[in-house]
Amino acid sequence: MKIFVSKKSSIFGLYFLNMRIFITVLTFFFFALTFSQNGTIRGFVYEKENGEPIPFLKVKVISLKNITFGAITDVNGFYSVPKLPMGEFQIKVESSVHETIEKKVVLSKANEIVDIKFELIKSDAIREIEEVNVTAEGKRKKTEISMSQIKLDKKSLERIPSVGAENDVVGAFSVTPGVVTTGDQGGQLYVRGGTPIQNKILLDGMTIYTPFHSIGFFSIFETELVKNVDIYTGGFDAKYGGRISSVMDISYKDGNKNKQGGKISVSPFLAKLVLEGPIKKAKEGNSGHNSYIFSAKHSLLDYTSEGLYPKVNEGNGLPFNFTDLYAKITFSSNGGSKFNLFGFSNNDKVNYTDLATIDWKQYGGGMNFVLLPAGSPVFIRGHFNLSKYDLRFNEVNAKERYSSIGGADLGFDFTFFQKNEGQIDLGVNLNLFNTEFETENEAARLIKQENSNVEIGGYLNYKLIKGRFVIQPGIRVQSYTRQNVISPEPRLGIKYNASENFRLKLSGGRYSQNFTSASSDRDVVNLFNGLLSAPTNYQNKFTDENGKENEVKSAIQYSWHAIIGTEIDLNKYFNINLEGYFKYFPQLSNINQNKLYDDDDTKFGDIDDIYKKDFIIESGKTFGADLLLKYSKERWFLWGVYSYSYSTRWDGLISYYPVFDRRHNINLVATYLFGKKKNLELSFRWNLGSGLPYTPTAGFYQMETFNNGLSTDISTSNTSDPTLVLGQFNSQRLPFYHRLDMTVKKQFIFKNKTQMELIFSITNGYNRKNIFYKNRVNNKTIYQFPLLPSLGLSYKF
Repeated sequence: MKIFVSKKSSIFGLYFLNMRIFITVLTFFFFALTFSQNGTIRGFVYEKENGEPIPFLKVKVISLKNITFGAITDVNGFYSVPKLPMGEFQIKVESSVHETIEKKVVLSKANEIVDIKFELIKSDAIREIEEVNVTAEGKRKKTEISMSQIKLDKKSLERIPSVGAENDVVGAFSVTPGVVTTGDQGGQLYVRGGTPIQNKILLDGMTIYTPFHSIGFFSIFETELVKNVDIYTGGFDAKYGGRISSVMDISYKDGNKNKQGGKISVSPFLAKLVLEGPIKKAKEGNSGHNSYIFSAKHSLLDYTSEGLYPKVNEGNGLPFNFTDLYAKITFSSNGGSKFNLFGFSNNDKVNYTDLATIDWKQYGGGMNFVLLPAGSPVFIRGHFNLSKYDLRFNEVNAKERYSSIGGADLGFDFTFFQKNEGQIDLGVNLNLFNTEFETENEAARLIKQENSNVEIGGYLNYKLIKGRFVIQPGIRVQSYTRQNVISPEPRLGIKYNASENFRLKLSGGRYSQNFTSASSDRDVVNLFNGLLSAPTNYQNKFTDENGKENEVKSAIQYSWHAIIGTEIDLNKYFNINLEGYFKYFPQLSNINQNKLYDDDDTKFGDIDDIYKKDFIIESGKTFGADLLLKYSKERWFLWGVYSYSYSTRWDGLISYYPVFDRRHNINLVATYLFGKKKNLELSFRWNLGSGLPYTPTAGFYQMETFNNGLSTDISTSNTSDPTLVLGQFNSQRLPFYHRLDMTVKKQFIFKNKTQMELIFSITNGYNRKNIFYKNRVNNKTIYQFPLLPSLGLSYKF
């Protein structure tokens, strides 16, 4: 369903109209929920050693009648137990790695709100960390939908075999069910039929446009700073908008509030530094503090690869160079509210000798906060960010391709906690940005666009836990002011706890987005993925697969998700998750591969739009199934994923397979801890993927433009550069991709509690030749990485 606003409406008029609606809704819920609450006990749970919040921990509130209420702390360590009767309660917080703490609280009047803070101390007799994870995860399974969701912390990320002796978020994302990677280089990940730009990547609420470096082993994120990662491959709730495929939501920790510390590491691939500590040390019993955290990493391949890996890239070494910087300052109050200021810079350069160069950079900064108003039941989060991204791609015998995006983002989220761990979430977001884009299609026709955009989004989620059911309806409204489009987007998630160890779940909804990614199919494997807003130069009629002609009002992209799944706990260590999904994309925008004529030239006025517009409208379908087997106990961690997927696109003329259509994908991960202190770790990862589609080259010819008309001398006027003749679109497949990686880690803990870790890794253990890129003109092939051994050393203090 689409609602189109009259073209006479101004952008700012529409903006203020929507803001008034959102503010009215927020005010209504604020007052309604404030005056309907009974007593509330709430607060934060911290780690006493470093002041970090402890997420996903069970907090029990027990009345004198031995009735137990409870809540699970969120990623900020916050808990809230509302609608309690007046009386005396015992609050109990316990975990397998901390000493149990109990406090007594008395609610003496109606609507009273009591804030209770806990600082947990690590126990001398620490049991297995796996037991903590199992307990926390088991509780969340019964109260959260968790459809197509993978939740990871720093420890989970470090279990995935590292590449170049460095753990990275990209390693965890690449073994997630439903995720397809194009290989070791290029840094492109596709999720259940969605392109990279259709995946929303968030860092503490800020949108990251390019999260992965050109060398596909590393992201811009620093693993040492990660507090929590939530990956949603589909069916996500109304909190998230502006993307039609998936979400990866990353949260960073704050700096240590009690002492200075950090980490230094070096390997043949990169060197990095992490520093953290208090700016103003907190007083005893006071969790309020100011702290900082800083990270920097820089690739060393320019200096090491030629000598260490002489067989790579014909002896020229690995042509990658990147630098990542991040810094954050945290101001925290005793009551748990906090305010963060941060900034970042990422640079990436690649130089394939005599073939192509890639150069991109992104930078920005902003603030975010968590606010717990005294005497109010609402929990508030907000953010304001500024960022810029630029990409340039130069290929031999081709025009430079360029893409740029920059803008600002403002958002607020409000949470009202309900009884039985239910809650109401609502929020509003304003996004302003401009895009520039320039490229050529395979017919060497220039495609160029520059736009400014305003997006407004608002959402409402309600989670109800009733008996065995968890029900979460939601609604999101996205307003795209430049296109004069308002998109209502209903969402729904349901879970049924059939038994203690067996659960059924389903979710679905409507999604929309403004952004489009345009890449050239002149490449067998795409290296350039430009970012641009919904284009304006597109055809105004689209013929669907059934032959029906539809009027196109805008180039906004849409999708519908429908997912059904089951969770089975064979025991508390061995879990199975099986999901089947269908994604329907009724409208997609794409670069026009069929463009042959200039749209501005009046002599082509009778030519159909599909042959002269810069962009075309498409539709698509993806269906498949994902199976995840997970085993975690004491020394063992096993992770097995099988994904089946089938994707097609319809461009108004033909049906074709998109470049990411991988039919079968397998990821196997195994980790084992040796030694009495479990300080020696061995891990393996094996990936098998069926071949990706590509368009074959049928031949070449020398184009003659007849610039001098009939008097043109074709023996001297024709160009020296050959023109391609392409075969049937994406009609052939690359060979199967497969690779084995191994990592060995040895940890040394010294008396002063500092740590040193020695890491040895092997990438592509049996030296498989996987195709990465082929230049169509000279037919030169670049393969993915060969066997790459690496030795790394880190010191944590």
